[in-house]
Amino acid sequence: MSEENRYPVPPEVLARFAEYGRESSTLAVLRHAQIAEKMGLSATDHKALDLAARAEGPLTAGEIARVTGLSTGAVTGVIDRLERAGFVRRVRDANDRRKVLVEVLPLDEDTVAPLFASALVVTEKVLEKFTPAERDVIERYQSELIALMREDVLGGNP
Repeated sequence: MSEENRYPVPPEVLARFAEYGRESSTLAVLRHAQIAEKMGLSATDHKALDLAARAEGPLTAGEIARVTGLSTGAVTGVIDRLERAGFVRRVRDANDRRKVLVEVLPLDEDTVAPLFASALVVTEKVLEKFTPAERDVIERYQSELIALMREDVLGGNP
């Protein structure tokens, strides 16, 4: 973004948005902890599974560590637990048999989708209160926030 497209943010506005972010983050963590528990996972395992599922194909443990920001030792434990729970499996790389990949297994959508249904209902209820033009601004805000948070937290890893 060029300098002419930047607008000063008064401290009280920044404080309000910081508080919104704090509350939203806390509620999101609690929601996902509840979902993870229903799936028989820890919150960390659940989010690691989510990130691995978004990848284009199987990942190595090192790649999972990179996208989650966890240590490789912690990731080994995550993979072990996800494998025991039936969400992933370890497979040999067809091109390099020494390399082990973690493949995310298909989820039972009939079981998993209901766990997220209330989040979609809440999102729809909120978005219905905004015009399409306002939604575009909200979407732009969310996209910018996610991009900068990803850079800050994960060093830009997708």
